[in-house]
Amino acid sequence: MIQHFSPLSKFRVLDMTNVLAGPFCCHQLAHMGAEVIKIEVPGKGDLARQLGADAQLNASYMGVSFLAQNAGKKSVTINLKKPAGKALFLEILKQCDVLVENFRPGVMKRLGLGYDELKKQSPSLIYCAISGFGQDGQLHDLPAYDQIIQGMSGVMSITGDADTAPYRVGYPISDTIGGLTAAFAISAALAGRNATTQAGCFIDISMLESTMATMGWVISNLLVAGQPPMALGNQNVTACPSGTFKTAEGLLNIAANKQEQFESLCEVLGCCELKSDDRFINRQRRLANRQQLNHELERLLGSHSASYWQQKLNQAGVPSGPVLSVADALKHPQIKARGMIGKFKNVPGVGRDIDLVRTAVKINRQPLKVTSPPPRLGEHTEQVLREMGVTEKQINQYRKQGVI
Repeated sequence: MIQHFSPLSKFRVLDMTNVLAGPFCCHQLAHMGAEVIKIEVPGKGDLARQLGADAQLNASYMGVSFLAQNAGKKSVTINLKKPAGKALFLEILKQCDVLVENFRPGVMKRLGLGYDELKKQSPSLIYCAISGFGQDGQLHDLPAYDQIIQGMSGVMSITGDADTAPYRVGYPISDTIGGLTAAFAISAALAGRNATTQAGCFIDISMLESTMATMGWVISNLLVAGQPPMALGNQNVTACPSGTFKTAEGLLNIAANKQEQFESLCEVLGCCELKSDDRFINRQRRLANRQQLNHELERLLGSHSASYWQQKLNQAGVPSGPVLSVADALKHPQIKARGMIGKFKNVPGVGRDIDLVRTAVKINRQPLKVTSPPPRLGEHTEQVLREMGVTEKQINQYRKQGVI
């Protein structure tokens, strides 16, 4: 029997993050096996607890936006503005390997919890700060949300087509990329921490830079070849025919990026004469005459459905696939077979079963899993404090003082 592999199981992470980029980072670390303790403000918690399409769950601080990336974590509420709360936090920190925060630069320092202060107490601490623009530079202290970053990175300028661009990507791609970048950096820092000195480090993650780092081809075309990026809608900038095409029923993505794939496409569609047509004879000619070629192909694709052509084209070695709704994608047998959806029964605070997306990583042929559902606000406060040696008397006193 294949055992589940949890590569970060010996590490403890303090998740001080809110909404998406930071929580998504710690979501990855939790699935990798790390013990993730989410520090939240008493009575309020992560703002994502109040966000999502279910108003009743928002009112109970278990909003679907929170549920999406907080499974497997423990929730501990501490009022860091009280001296006793700060002292308690520092005691917890002593037993942790990583701290992740996504406040605006300077907030943690004003709380007396900046990296320079914390490393004196915990020299081996890996401190990861996620922000819109990074910890320095002329924009470092500005607030930033995903849409702001999408606009400033150039992503919106190349999303859509000539009539619709600039257009926002349909989900918070910059938040998510920022979180993934942070999780990768933290994992690398843990792997590289010197076994003798156990020296920690400060990780500075900029959502703007994280997003631009994923735009390699687009940016390289501009920097190296001097070609300004264009909004081409559903068409591929490097190849033709490669994009989205209308069929008799549904849209079909075709990626005939190689010469042999183009020729196979022509054979399947019964238009072999296009292979020798001077307008389409090679990649550069096809790119120059994209509209004419797409028109010819859609005329032929209109005889059958997207599902029909998908089967025929893939059999011929031409990559193709339907354009699905999110609901249809989730129901696809491929997703089900790969264990992408985690199921949690009768989740406390939700009152029903819920399904949530796991990470995309498989290790030893198994999907990474967490065993516990997203936590209620402060659900694990007493449990975690007891595990760290805090007495019942101290816990009761903290409650009376409004520290937890």
